Amino acid sequence: MTISRRELIKAGLAAGAALSVPSVLRAQTSPTPDRTVRMVIENLSALDPVVSTSDGTFTHAFAIYDTLFGVDFNFVPHPQMVGKWDISDDKKTYAFELRDGLGWHDGTPVTAADCVASIRRWGQVAPGGQLLMARAKDISKKGDRTFTIALKEPLGVLLDILAFQGPFIMREKDASLSPTEQVTGNIGSGPLKFNHALAKPGASFTYDRNDEYVPRSEPADGLAGGKVMKVDRIIWENISDQQTAVAALQAGEIDFIRSPPTDLFPVIESDPNLELQVLDKTGYDMFVRMNCLQKPFDNVKARQAMLHLIDQEAVSRAAYSDPKYFRTVTSMFGNGTPVSNDENTGWFKKGGDPEKARELFKEAGYAGEKVVILQPTDWAEASNASQVVAAALRKIGVNAELAPSDWGGLATRRANKGPVEDGGWNIFITTEPEAILGAVIADVTLPMNGEKAWFGWPQNDEYEALRTKWADVETLEERKVLARKMQRIWWDYVPEVLLGQHVSPIARRKTLTGLIGMPGLILMWNMQKAI
Repeated sequence: MTISRRELIKAGLAAGAALSVPSVLRAQTSPTPDRTVRMVIENLSALDPVVSTSDGTFTHAFAIYDTLFGVDFNFVPHPQMVGKWDISDDKKTYAFELRDGLGWHDGTPVTAADCVASIRRWGQVAPGGQLLMARAKDISKKGDRTFTIALKEPLGVLLDILAFQGPFIMREKDASLSPTEQVTGNIGSGPLKFNHALAKPGASFTYDRNDEYVPRSEPADGLAGGKVMKVDRIIWENISDQQTAVAALQAGEIDFIRSPPTDLFPVIESDPNLELQVLDKTGYDMFVRMNCLQKPFDNVKARQAMLHLIDQEAVSRAAYSDPKYFRTVTSMFGNGTPVSNDENTGWFKKGGDPEKARELFKEAGYAGEKVVILQPTDWAEASNASQVVAAALRKIGVNAELAPSDWGGLATRRANKGPVEDGGWNIFITTEPEAILGAVIADVTLPMNGEKAWFGWPQNDEYEALRTKWADVETLEERKVLARKMQRIWWDYVPEVLLGQHVSPIARRKTLTGLIGMPGLILMWNMQKAI
């Protein structure tokens, strides 16, 4: 069936009606086609990077907000909004001064008070932020453009924390909201302005170049360096049907697809105007996340059963088709990070071990409870993987039920900690950039601190004590030892189950160039377009 763009927009508007975007009346200009880029990334359902950790939310945030520091391709931190910084002799007090030229999209200047409020709000929920707040004695402004962070004890990774998935700086009045209350103003100080008047939740969002933005003078390097806009407008299109998206790419109606379906790779490769490009060469690890608060996965035996049940190669074939794009993985830190290891991985068996899984479910006292698997229908790879996992569970007698929705619906439902009868869930499938798994303090999926942890809410105090030590060890060898201890506990507890590692190319028209590759993100600066 052919879906028209008008039908897509109408359907998208209905689906996105719940997303609140303030109306701002102002004159609209229409940049020329060679200065406008249309991108299909994912269904953007949350616009606040404190409330949501979705890749799409972070991509949106990097477009309109700025950060104090940013990491380069090698994950080394560099100043971004900060112009100067200093540290006391006892390494307990950091002083920061904002650089010249920083202003909000509403015309007011960025101040130190904005930075302090943003750090405090982010610090309540982000893993690195929680560590910072636990170590902080005081975070306060000293002048309009200066603030300090005073620590109870030295924290050698402070700049890394601020640079990598650190706080997006928001206006003080926005950052004063609870971290559970979504900021809807979308007023940042970054290289792009969010166009409220053209926002069509569920259909498209529009970003216009911020002519007042002053980029750093250094060359663009990952999240660091100068964020130079070479186009005037970027339109984030929501086309949930991937075949329709590819057809739009071929027709020149869009310029970019973040996750083209693997079965259409040959179609894309055969088109002389299109190109597949791997921006993140480290790849992603796909995994099953389980709700540790609700039956049956509140019982460790049931979680261990999943570890033995999964046939990674079968799941990866269903998700990614071509073996050149995937391989198996057994370390919680991925295959290629400096701290990847083989500790406590004896559970891995080619093809899985369904009989062992059946036995462990029985030991867990499983009594036929419904196991709800959230299935993202607009993400073909995860949707296919969800179906394989559901079929494997049914084969061993588990009452698995798929709950299909788009990714936005899944992202909303996974925040529900209640039982499935009250709209809760048991399993969802997602991915994490492998490069981030080595950033133990910053990675949102790695904490096991219960209610403060990421979705699934695992809790293990012994593991958390080890994870917290990560900030204080200085050598790679020490971190490797710590990583093995953490992984032993991780695979005994089993907060999630790996499904395989993969690299995922984007698809673009050849007229779109200058894309910056960074794990998990699509960065909107530096790209340019020719007609």
